[in-house]
Amino acid sequence: MAEHERGVGVGQLLLAEYQTVKDEQKTRIGFRDNLLYVTLAAAAAVIAAAAQAEQPGMLLALPPVCVVLGWTYLVNDEKISAIGLYVRDELGPRLAAQLTDPGSGFTTFGWEAYHRRDARRRSRKAIQCVVDLVAFCAVPLAALVVFWASGEGGGLLVGMSVLEALALLGLGVQVVRYTRPAGPALTPP
Repeated sequence: MAEHERGVGVGQLLLAEYQTVKDEQKTRIGFRDNLLYVTLAAAAAVIAAAAQAEQPGMLLALPPVCVVLGWTYLVNDEKISAIGLYVRDELGPRLAAQLTDPGSGFTTFGWEAYHRRDARRRSRKAIQCVVDLVAFCAVPLAALVVFWASGEGGGLLVGMSVLEALALLGLGVQVVRYTRPAGPALTPP
């Protein structure tokens, strides 16, 4: 088989891989973005139910829900970023090497790097971090404060609420850590 034919076959495989990972990225983006709406709806439902029943202890349901949804949000967000990094640093250069002469300067999937150069990207990331902290950490923490201020609940519920506060703190730390830009992709051994 001629080198050109082999290169085109590999190029086609790399394009198929690109389409597959971009489809996964697109699916994860939709799922991740909907998690914010689900979190807001869950918070509203728990707060409304607690207020209607006049039972502050019901607010203890909110932190575990927000921790699970927040962690799921973060995991999907990390995978979305990892896919972009993989396309930029691994897949694109491998495809360019198959389709062009070495040293030609040809780059593939330019959008993957271009959109990251926007001057307002940092401020958007910071604002998104604040939104994530409010949705997944501050709202359930406020629910805990309301529970604590109510003076209701025995030692077991107060102890559980402290554990929930620690889980929210841990999630908040992870939200901030995941906001940092991803480093270069690791090269497989």
